[in-house]
Amino acid sequence: MPDNAEELEQFRIRFLGSKNVIKAMFAEMRNVENDQKKAFGQGLNELKQIAEEKFNELKSKLTSNGQESSASGLDLSLPAKPNPKGSRHPVSLVMNRIIDIFEKIGFVVEEDREIEDDWHNFTAMNTPDDHPARDMQDTFYLKDSTESLLRTHTSSVQARVMTTQKPPIRIIAPGRVYRNETISARSHCQFHQVEGLYIDKKVSFADMKQTLLYFAREMYGPDTRIRLRPSYFPFTEPSAEMDVYWGLETEVDYRITKGTGWLEILGCGMVDPNVLTNCGIDPKEYSGFAFGMGIERQAMLKYKISDIRLLFENDVRFLKQFSSAF
Repeated sequence: MPDNAEELEQFRIRFLGSKNVIKAMFAEMRNVENDQKKAFGQGLNELKQIAEEKFNELKSKLTSNGQESSASGLDLSLPAKPNPKGSRHPVSLVMNRIIDIFEKIGFVVEEDREIEDDWHNFTAMNTPDDHPARDMQDTFYLKDSTESLLRTHTSSVQARVMTTQKPPIRIIAPGRVYRNETISARSHCQFHQVEGLYIDKKVSFADMKQTLLYFAREMYGPDTRIRLRPSYFPFTEPSAEMDVYWGLETEVDYRITKGTGWLEILGCGMVDPNVLTNCGIDPKEYSGFAFGMGIERQAMLKYKISDIRLLFENDVRFLKQFSSAF
């Protein structure tokens, strides 16, 4: 009797295959005497039935022992192949982390359109007509249109919220933005931002500083140090850029901090009164602060990624490294 899948297959071919011995014996019925044909045929049918039953019995026995016919090519004794596990993209990981940090202190997520009009993207945010950002070399305008464009920042979400909601307002606006830039290791024509906005009575610069210090320590560790440097943005006054102390432990640290140990991570400032007025909020009664950061930059810092293009190429060999991040 067959002891393995190969021998069982040989048994099947011999007794149950398309040219099996039983079928050949049926062909010999023409040479059998007429009075014996009935008994001869019954005997062959019984033999065929016995062969089928024996084959099924042996197949079942071999299967229970972890073997099966070579027709299926399956060995049930082998461990199953693990299903490949997906993981979140590093940009999504960082964005979700930032959202989680700000939601803990009462900020609400607001999202809106990526194709925006000129007023919400520029005019409402106190960006004058002659500002370089409005130039075709810096902004993607839709074909045959000077009003519709791909938003250059998620500040347009702030404008829409301020024109439709009454203070107090405490939001963060994550999303994809677009700028007409040359693609390189450090820049891309599309990337992601998270911007924040807090509008209420008597909001101060100190409130902003403490909020951003909380964020930095939640994001980079409880001992993180920050500093604010004067800067300029059309929609905030005063404006600042916030740095975190990165350290100078490696050559990479020297390179990315230019030997200072400090690294810029976001821009911020008090909302310009003109922005509040444009959006229908009385600047004499309300004040607020805003901030914004690039998600890809945060991800590159967090995971020590040297080329922003890696974040957009969907290379599984690169992405699978982040399956257990956060």
